[in-house]
Amino acid sequence: MELRKPKMILIDVDGTLVDSVPDLAYCVNVMMERIGMAPRSEESVRLWVGNGVQRLVERALADDMDAMPEPALLEKAYPIFLDLYAQNTSRRSVLYPGVREGLDAFRAAGYALGCVTNKVERFTLPLLRDLGIHDDFSLIISGDTLSRKKPDPEPLLHAARHFGVAPANALMIGDSVNDVTAARAAGFRIVCVSYGYNHGQDIRDAHPDAVVDSIAQISSLLEKAA
Repeated sequence: MELRKPKMILIDVDGTLVDSVPDLAYCVNVMMERIGMAPRSEESVRLWVGNGVQRLVERALADDMDAMPEPALLEKAYPIFLDLYAQNTSRRSVLYPGVREGLDAFRAAGYALGCVTNKVERFTLPLLRDLGIHDDFSLIISGDTLSRKKPDPEPLLHAARHFGVAPANALMIGDSVNDVTAARAAGFRIVCVSYGYNHGQDIRDAHPDAVVDSIAQISSLLEKAA
């Protein structure tokens, strides 16, 4: 699929705009300590994120990407994690290099800008505000805004309807196969960043339309598009 200049740009949060793993790893390990279990490495947490905080907690408890913990253990641990993360949403998280410059360039070019994430609203909005990028977006769709979330295309199509933009004229920017799957199903173009959280897999294997090392590079890429 050929890249074209869009009228609307949607951007994922965790792994694309924000490196949130330092806060997530901190909360995982305080949770583990409180329930009397061994800590998990930040490297493991980086592999486990990307499917919502409950799945992260499940993987941390099981110490495995695919396994599930005992239901009673999850019932005990999950509320602890939620309380911790509410207090530590943005204390250690940072914008990736080039994010501020990239957002400024998108706004200067007049693109309609939206944010689409699987992180629930109670964590998404404070994170974006604390890192100074909340007001860059005219629309923020969190993981619990709609009945479906990525990789389902509905959040992307909802944004397209909101802005009155045809999917063929829309671009998604993300870091994971979830973003690619949602974009393809919605009829969007998709550009991925080479960093981020994709469970240790090279995002190029998912065949996005382009891969960049920084969001700051995307504006010049779009200037060359048809």
